[in-house]
Amino acid sequence: MWEVTKSFYFDAAHTLSGTTLGATAEEVHGHSFRAEVGVEGTPDPVTGMVLDLGRLDAAVLAIRKRLDHKLLNKIEGLGKPTLENLARFISEELSAVGPISRVSIYRDSCGEACTYRPKKA
Repeated sequence: MWEVTKSFYFDAAHTLSGTTLGATAEEVHGHSFRAEVGVEGTPDPVTGMVLDLGRLDAAVLAIRKRLDHKLLNKIEGLGKPTLENLARFISEELSAVGPISRVSIYRDSCGEACTYRPKKA
């Protein structure tokens, strides 16, 4: 079994209420995010690839445009803009491209990350 990964970056703002992070988190603030998407499979005998990387590139570009320089609280379908929900949201948005094995979201400046692994059908 192989896993092909694609990384991308986006900058976005959010507010987080109801946490122990306090008033600072409740104010609008921004982060730089790094996302890594894994697609799992066996290489196609004709192409030699797990999936056409052009399809993955196009799908990643589309999701990046939806998130980059946006207020995450306003993204429909995301829910509360946590690392956990971002990872799930990106996985669901990219699932049409191929069998997503994982999505990891990193906030390197905070030393935080989250990985989501969708259930296999």
